Amino acid sequence: MHRDASHIENLLEPVLDIARAAGRGIMAVYATDFGVVQKTDHSPLTAADMAAHHTIMRGLAQLTPDLPVLSEEAADVPFAQRAAWRRYWLVDPLDGTREFINRNGDFTVNIALIEDQRPVLGVVHAPVSGVCYFARAGGGAYKQDNGAPQAIRARRWDGGPCTVVGSRSHGGDSLKEFLANLGDYEILSMGSSLKSCLVAEGKADIYPRLGPTSEWDTAAAQCIVEEAGGRVTDTAMRPLRYNTRNSLINPHFFVFGDCRQDWTRFLAKT
Repeated sequence: MHRDASHIENLLEPVLDIARAAGRGIMAVYATDFGVVQKTDHSPLTAADMAAHHTIMRGLAQLTPDLPVLSEEAADVPFAQRAAWRRYWLVDPLDGTREFINRNGDFTVNIALIEDQRPVLGVVHAPVSGVCYFARAGGGAYKQDNGAPQAIRARRWDGGPCTVVGSRSHGGDSLKEFLANLGDYEILSMGSSLKSCLVAEGKADIYPRLGPTSEWDTAAAQCIVEEAGGRVTDTAMRPLRYNTRNSLINPHFFVFGDCRQDWTRFLAKT
């Protein structure tokens, strides 16, 4: 068992409460004629992003005042400073801002606890449906809708049609070549970290992300996928790690349920 398993277990319910509170703030904005501004990297920002950010920052400060928090909306922390963080919170207050703007419901609140460069607690909350996915290291992965939490498990792929989950907002030639090499497949379009959660609950076989993402996009879902028996790796099949360098941009990666497969064989041959 993880050496801090009981401590992490005690954090799970409060973090779920924080994520749901952030979700309520997001939905309050969703119901209005909200505006959109452009950040310096040209990505969109709404009042919902900031409302969720402030809710989460307040909640985590009360829950664990000794732990730093790295949020997408407060990410300007020099690596020289955060390199000393053995344990910290990694947060995306509103993952899928474009989906939020398009009002298709595919957006989430992501909260992860990182310890020694890997996620050991993850909560993904979908405000529109109210569904929560969550996991902690060594504790299994769960999905909670209206009733009691249900254990979830990633599935094996034994050939035949492969169910691929892809982004509503991001595609590209690399994904097209991957799918062409895969051959027989069906694709599910989804936004935000819900893509990874579909793999975790055994509804999809793989989510290949062959484009840029940031560390706060993947950490919470990675914990859930790993506890469900799957993996999140770079395209050399090495697990994603966090806070290891100056850049917070992830490498291209795979999220998959069947660890027996070498998914690199479907990449474009160079």
